Amino acid sequence: MKPGLQRRKIGIMTISTEIEYGTDTGLDYEAIASDIAGAALTYESCPFECEISLLVTDDEAIEEINTEFRHMEKSTDVLSFPMAEFVAPGDFSGMEEDITLFDPDTGEFLLGDIVISMDHVIRQAEAYGHSRRREFAFLIAHSMLHLMGYDHMDEEERKEMERRQEEILRKAGYTRDM
Repeated sequence: MKPGLQRRKIGIMTISTEIEYGTDTGLDYEAIASDIAGAALTYESCPFECEISLLVTDDEAIEEINTEFRHMEKSTDVLSFPMAEFVAPGDFSGMEEDITLFDPDTGEFLLGDIVISMDHVIRQAEAYGHSRRREFAFLIAHSMLHLMGYDHMDEEERKEMERRQEEILRKAGYTRDM
């Protein structure tokens, strides 16, 4: 994919993708993101067409973002910045009442921003024994759940989020053996 911001309407969403990662990984970031984001939105029965922003970068850049927004001076695999506050995870009821959550030109629900470090994707794929494609897909699924109000602050939440991630990935055909 060419560097710079790419904005494309894909099915039930628009994904704005910016690739800052300088090394060609052979992955079609936009295709994987649209597969998994679409599967996550369908899985959670999102009633809106959505807009998502995706930045693919490296450890250095994600560390800067993590430091600025979370005050954690370290790199991480993925950061999620939801636009809405959910009363309950995945509960979209009442969202239409807040017009600031919708793009005034397209009417799309502004779900949020995803930032992924490809340096982490590469290391984690090797460590977990699966493909970079599967690891990238996993991080999109993980982040999409965060954008829809899920978290993993305690053991019960972690297990629920993991279950949902695996179901989304399985339904989209992204298994560990890929």
